[in-house]
Amino acid sequence: MASLDKPPTVTSTVKWRFPAMHPEGRKYALVAGAISFLAVLWGGWFWGWPMIALTIWVISFFRDPVRVTPQGERLIVAPADGLVTMIERVALPPELRGPGGLGDLPLVRVSIFMSVFDVHINRTPVTGTIRQVIYISGKFLNADLDKASDENERQHIVVETSDGMRIGFTQIAGLVARRILAFIKPGDMVVAGQRIGLIRFGSRVDVFLPDGIEPQVTLGQRSIAGETILGRPGLPAVRGVAQ
Repeated sequence: MASLDKPPTVTSTVKWRFPAMHPEGRKYALVAGAISFLAVLWGGWFWGWPMIALTIWVISFFRDPVRVTPQGERLIVAPADGLVTMIERVALPPELRGPGGLGDLPLVRVSIFMSVFDVHINRTPVTGTIRQVIYISGKFLNADLDKASDENERQHIVVETSDGMRIGFTQIAGLVARRILAFIKPGDMVVAGQRIGLIRFGSRVDVFLPDGIEPQVTLGQRSIAGETILGRPGLPAVRGVAQ
């Protein structure tokens, strides 16, 4: 038995491993796999290969990689993988206004667009308590459009940290997305980077930054859920150059 006085071994390397598939995707992978088998059995490889490719894509879509979340006071991390498509100060959605939400003044909104090739597991931006989970039915417009924030099917979530800071973010369905799933409910305690839900097949997530916190991402940058820092108090907004 190892001595209790001996400090733990610290490694300086991390091995790559294939991402696991989220349990939500298993039924879809099984259905796609069964169709692939039947396509090969009845139609030969001419029909089988496209279905095998579809099965691989389904497995990839529901991949759930391990993420390493930065730790720090009042640090806000990205809730979604994808492309930062909009950064602007906007009026809050009605569902997020008022003393129970984020107040009544406009806030900076960072929009992250998830294509069908991105990881679709969403994570909480901060550690705290879930105060609101509000689902709104709606349309299925292109999630990259600005009006999708007001017209598409969506789900608003508010998290309050131990020092009273509130972060609101919205899961928005897209053209082919047809269901938003939540893994949390009001009153739940969450830690930054924890999985809180997913959106099936192409979508967007909007994050509303509190006043005094400037965005630490730029338009066209790709974010990684649970890892990319969206905001940190005391820092100016960052600028980027496409190259």
